[in-house]
Amino acid sequence: MNKSSTRFLSLDVFRGMTICFMIIVNTPGSGAQAFSPLEHAAWHGFTPTDLVFPSFLFAVGNAMSFSMKRYLEMGNAAVLAKIFKRTLLIFLIGYLMYWFPFFSLDKGHVEFSPISHTRIMGVLQRIALCYCFASLMIHFLSKQSVIILSVLFLIGYWVILLVFGDPSNPLSMTGNAGIFLDKFVLGDNHLYHGEKIAFDPEGILSTLPAIVNVVVGYYAGKFIQQKGKGYDVISKMLLMGCLFIFLALCWNMVFPINKKLWSSSFVLVTTGLDLVILSFLVYALEINDWNKGNWTRFFTILGKNPLPIYVLSETLVIFFYMFTVKGGSLYGWINDNLYQVIAPGAIGSLLFAISYMLICWSVGWLLDKNKIYIRV
Repeated sequence: MNKSSTRFLSLDVFRGMTICFMIIVNTPGSGAQAFSPLEHAAWHGFTPTDLVFPSFLFAVGNAMSFSMKRYLEMGNAAVLAKIFKRTLLIFLIGYLMYWFPFFSLDKGHVEFSPISHTRIMGVLQRIALCYCFASLMIHFLSKQSVIILSVLFLIGYWVILLVFGDPSNPLSMTGNAGIFLDKFVLGDNHLYHGEKIAFDPEGILSTLPAIVNVVVGYYAGKFIQQKGKGYDVISKMLLMGCLFIFLALCWNMVFPINKKLWSSSFVLVTTGLDLVILSFLVYALEINDWNKGNWTRFFTILGKNPLPIYVLSETLVIFFYMFTVKGGSLYGWINDNLYQVIAPGAIGSLLFAISYMLICWSVGWLLDKNKIYIRV
């Protein structure tokens, strides 16, 4: 069998593990403090949770290493149409997901949610934009040019923050160049307000270094396909991952690792960790076949339908918050009257998150059982 056409279990498991962990960290039980590793760093710093979203982008690059081979047989017009169509669809799904359910209930009255207060950027929107620019770069430029441009993205982003940010503190949440650009282009009402101010961690400017996460994921997937299963593959990926982590720690001294700012050092440490994790998966699954009992199917079920399961996880929880029980949300009532009773505190919060993830997994299982795979 041609190596380039072979599906690698390690890549599918990596994608499924990312989706699984993403759902768990996004939906902890309410009313309880989650374990600190399951929370994002407040600003500078790094937690395991901060690895989830960049790993999703890395997995997007992995998937591109399979799909973009078909682009070589297509004309440029057809390639551009395919890239822009997919970008628009993913961006639109993300935008509608934040606008959903398009209305709110106020004392029994239904009020339409105005577009003027809808968040424009977000997780799927960033995935769409990073996919778009990474695809264009990889298809139309040489590998050397893509690497040079990626380095320029990382260094250029750092320079832009230092030059155009608040001179007194250019890397602060309220003084970085990214928030200035977002407010100027999008306006306060279209930004994320989860930080108690108008600040979007998936803003316009910070999308620039995030493109590199997809690019590294693409070349990692392509490298595995071209070289096949062997110790030389995992050794080179492991060394490259360690090099990225080392460079990130050095850069961290002047440009701190920061997920919400998506700093260049954050890109290096996350892609480095992803390469290390993927190396282990290749070693365990491709070389040693550590898959007794077919345990990997739990993750591949999620990895086969990543977009619909992620959208489900984000929209279903809205219904849990919309329905009220005894003056509070159904989401909070289930947690307070079941999980916090069984295991008070962080453990109950984690059990709630795992249970919710399993609900989403069950939908993925039904889709996989009926051979339904939803892609755009």
